[in-house]
Amino acid sequence: MNEVQFADGAKVPAIGQGTWRMGEDRAARKREVAALREGIERGMTLIDTAEMYGEGGSEEVVGEAIRDCRDQVFLVSKVYPHNASHRGVPAACERSLKRLGTDCLDLYLLHWRGQYPLEETVEAFERLREAGKIRRWGVSNFDLDDMRELGTTACATNQVQYSLEERGVEWDLLPWCQAQRMPLMAYCPVGQGGGLLHDATLREVAKRHAASPARVALAWLVQKGGVIAIPKAVDPAHVRDNAAALELRLDADDLARLDAAFPPPKRKAHLAVV
Repeated sequence: MNEVQFADGAKVPAIGQGTWRMGEDRAARKREVAALREGIERGMTLIDTAEMYGEGGSEEVVGEAIRDCRDQVFLVSKVYPHNASHRGVPAACERSLKRLGTDCLDLYLLHWRGQYPLEETVEAFERLREAGKIRRWGVSNFDLDDMRELGTTACATNQVQYSLEERGVEWDLLPWCQAQRMPLMAYCPVGQGGGLLHDATLREVAKRHAASPARVALAWLVQKGGVIAIPKAVDPAHVRDNAAALELRLDADDLARLDAAFPPPKRKAHLAVV
């Protein structure tokens, strides 16, 4: 299986499971839980959530899904920026742990920069790590200047928007992370709004491999090296398709076609954020 390694040696599948918009509709909960469980069974054992998603509802869905298999899962959650103070971080973490039904997070992220100094948030993260509440910490939606300002090698990852149609991170952020041996987590890995999946070139490459456009888009991402994609899926067929992307290898011709259709950046651009 295609895996990505953190600086401390921990390994995770290069494709995990996202949960944005889960936990917002009680009627969908059974399907959401079942989808996450199937994903775990198919090797997508990294699950990403956040206190923001469904205002805790997503964490509750994840908690139900992992109730009998917590030891198989690499669990990621995020703290709101307005909770990222020296007092707010531990309180928010405790609420997340309770909703998730666990006593420790594998990875805890600052969702985006807010009003509190980074030093204060990092200190709170480190106290949580020392207390055994989290195993490692990281950030989300940080551009290269933010990462340099963070100024510490203790940061485990940076989670940003990255896909064929949003390649801006390749200009400087991705190379920097790769040089630091810091995995980059890619959210919205198959694009926003569904337009990417209807692209003619992507569909042509997918046809060559008897695969879906989404599977090709995910395979393209994880072949970059040091990238963890976190697609969300509730439909069982989509879950299986995402997992199958771990085994799909694109050749040089495929990559050249995709580069022509979705050119890499030629200059620095503002970080894409959803």
